[in-house]
Amino acid sequence: MEVWLSWVLGFLPILGWMLWWWNDLWYAVPLKFRYSGTGTRLPPGYMGFPFLGEMISFLWYFKVLRRPDDFINSKRRKYGDGVGMYRTHLFGSPSIIACFPSINKFVFRSDANFILKWPNIDLMGSTSLVAVHGKAHTRLRSFVINAINRPDALRRITEMVQPRMVAALQSWAQKGRLKMYDEAKKVTFENIGKLFVSFEPGPLLETMDKLFYGLLGGVRAQPFNFPGTAYHHALQCRKKLDAIFRVELEKKKKKKNENGVETTNDLMDGLMQIEDEEGKRLSDQEVVDNILSFVVAGYESTAVASMWALYYLAKYPNVLEKLREENMAIRKKKKGDYITIEDVSKLKYTNKVVEETIRMANIAAISFRLATQEVEYEGYKIPKNWKVILWLRYLHTDPENFDDPTCFNPDRWNKPARPGSYQVFGTGARTCPGNTLSRLQIALFLHHLSVGYKWELTNPDAKIIYLSHPRPVDGVEIINFREF
Repeated sequence: MEVWLSWVLGFLPILGWMLWWWNDLWYAVPLKFRYSGTGTRLPPGYMGFPFLGEMISFLWYFKVLRRPDDFINSKRRKYGDGVGMYRTHLFGSPSIIACFPSINKFVFRSDANFILKWPNIDLMGSTSLVAVHGKAHTRLRSFVINAINRPDALRRITEMVQPRMVAALQSWAQKGRLKMYDEAKKVTFENIGKLFVSFEPGPLLETMDKLFYGLLGGVRAQPFNFPGTAYHHALQCRKKLDAIFRVELEKKKKKKNENGVETTNDLMDGLMQIEDEEGKRLSDQEVVDNILSFVVAGYESTAVASMWALYYLAKYPNVLEKLREENMAIRKKKKGDYITIEDVSKLKYTNKVVEETIRMANIAAISFRLATQEVEYEGYKIPKNWKVILWLRYLHTDPENFDDPTCFNPDRWNKPARPGSYQVFGTGARTCPGNTLSRLQIALFLHHLSVGYKWELTNPDAKIIYLSHPRPVDGVEIINFREF
């Protein structure tokens, strides 16, 4: 018995040591031997436990401590700055974290070596714009840019989204007390639903809102597919959304067959009509995958940014005053309630507020790439088939890139940001095609908000939730929302 007990007690430390270093032993050590004598090496770091990797540490900083930037700061303190790269194991894959402007820019602009690869891409769809590459990506991206970024398209969108914004603000004034996270999502989703699929407000949109919320919860979750996990719930939400969009797709196809003509009233209509050089159109699954991914990209980002704009304007009344002065000057020159795309381009300070809101919100904290081949960068190797996690959030919160980064200061945009330090929408061939649309909707919201309303935060010092998207725990609860 004593022999057996001593054997167990002696083995447990060895087992613990092996589990602690398992991923480094499995992934890093063989590569270190291979690179020895070549003058290159793996980036420093730690790869964590089997399967989990550093997810426990990631969740500790993001969900428990609520100091997400310290996840990177801890690595800088332990391993030094180097070139802003650290090896890890996150979201089920061996990975390289990239958190400095130069390395992020290098990866973004090397599309052939680093393809876009989200960890749970099945939630967006394997044929969506974020998943395809080469000619398929070029074709889809070109269509989306033409559909939402051309001057005539932006002019039409400007006219379409404002009535719902104005109606929403008027209804908020009647309530007086509300949670901006919920209200901003509602009005943004109604506009996106109309623009993309011609959906009108009602029970269906409310159901879809809840399903998209569940889907987003699994995008950056560990891919454990069993009941009770965020990823499993997201898959169930994805299936239900897929069914809803397929019903709408069949309605459009039936209408076309009955009328014998094609109409391009929304983004889904357009996706159904685009053809490649051989005259081939998208399959039903391709249309559904892309509409779903476009809604995710356009809806949550704009809604969360609008929520943060209202939050920061309440905390920085000097910014609100300058915003109000500029927009009132435009308003006095208008006869109707709405402004034009040309008016928006003249709102210089407003557009600075938009950029500062997006920087502070950090809606897309990270982006994912996959190394298609072994790549060397300034003496370090990025192994083939490893993920590269572009830590965009850290670019915008690092004091080396932005002075006093936690201060909401639109005037910082009086001069350009340090090259490569502002990448909220990415850069290169994979720059988010909806970035202009998102900026436009936020600017329009700021205009109507600033010229007619005042409000107060219930809890200006509320703690922040950082997953899946950053927001105050109270959802930005406001009181005394009223006209002035």
